[in-house]
Amino acid sequence: MSGNNAVLPRNTEPVPVNPFSSHTVAFSHYNNLSAQLPIDPNTGQLVVGGIKEQARQCLANIKTILESIDHSLSDVVRITLFVTDIKDVEQVDEVYKTFFTHYLPTRTVVAVAALPLDAQVQIEALVSNGVGTIPNAPQAGDLIKQVNNTSEAPLDPLSSQTVAFSHYNNLSAQLPLDPKSGQLVVGGVEEQAAQCLKNIKAILESIDVPLDDIVKINIFLTDLADIEAVNRVYSRFFPDSAIARATGYLPARTVIQAAALPMHAQVQIEAVVSHGDGTPPQAVEDRHKIIVEANTTERAPLCSLSTQTVAFSHYNHLSAQLPLDPKTGQLVAGSIKEQTRQCLENIKAIVESIDHALEDVVKVNLFIKDLADIEAINSVYASYFPEGTPARRLVGVSALPEGALIQVDAVVSNAEGTPPLV
Repeated sequence: MSGNNAVLPRNTEPVPVNPFSSHTVAFSHYNNLSAQLPIDPNTGQLVVGGIKEQARQCLANIKTILESIDHSLSDVVRITLFVTDIKDVEQVDEVYKTFFTHYLPTRTVVAVAALPLDAQVQIEALVSNGVGTIPNAPQAGDLIKQVNNTSEAPLDPLSSQTVAFSHYNNLSAQLPLDPKSGQLVVGGVEEQAAQCLKNIKAILESIDVPLDDIVKINIFLTDLADIEAVNRVYSRFFPDSAIARATGYLPARTVIQAAALPMHAQVQIEAVVSHGDGTPPQAVEDRHKIIVEANTTERAPLCSLSTQTVAFSHYNHLSAQLPLDPKTGQLVAGSIKEQTRQCLENIKAIVESIDHALEDVVKVNLFIKDLADIEAINSVYASYFPEGTPARRLVGVSALPEGALIQVDAVVSNAEGTPPLV
């Protein structure tokens, strides 16, 4: 439609192209990059060497992709580091510091059970897109990033606490650290979950944003058996305000099994936050009163602790979908193919319930119990995304909720925006 933002997928040589995803998918003021493996563009194989060489190749691939679309590493808003051994993070950081020498994006670090091609590290980036994606109509190209830190939450020498760009704040994942001591809080997983959420709240309060402006929460746990304890704490924080309680507003949510977390933490929480004020120089009339729109449909599984999709401005953020039959609430019968199909059917139902289509999806995150299932998963995936448009992340995990073999979440473009139109 003329005047609307358009989904803009792009690939670049010499970074290897995956037929099931695009290198980057831009929409409005963000570029969503596929997670990058340490593949040498010259050989199409994992780079020779150890963890440092692999981390360097991941970041070099990201840099190449960004330069191909006239962006740079200084446009990165958030970085996610996946490693298979948490002990490798120190070596990864040595390389990381050579790429981000001044400006620091927000960051999440997590160890997972496995990565594609038996890689030791995989790195993902979310990137600002000041020119926007309205065809032939560049949007406020001089939008600026706003970086904020507060001493009321833990400080990290390698990341900012929150980076705002346009209508979103992207927070670094918060560990259960006491901001005064920098050490893990005393207690079990409930105390740790509470501290993570207190740190998020402190960061948001420092930029005059309430908890109820969070649109998406990602919870990383080293033991999924702890989820009930975490949920008890979670329910004390959400909904936060009287208005949110009256409407029953809850952010979209994904729960992820981590093989390990930094500092031997049991839980880590990451948040994506709406930013109604925008970032300068957006005009006041274009900035205020954009609303958060939460939606659910009975055509997909319902969860008492999350909303299926939360829209704000030009994006919809979906809760992770398990292969549950929405009529029974139980896992579908069958193999990984049937489970993959059900996850994607649930996503399709949610997207269609808000008058969108799978063609509007810009990013897909897949969490898989056994990476040997990738070929079977891709055979199903290709029938839903035949053009391979969405950017994609794929990691192996040792367990999933409900004993599932796969879990999928998605980020969806929202061309019409949320009222008032921007």
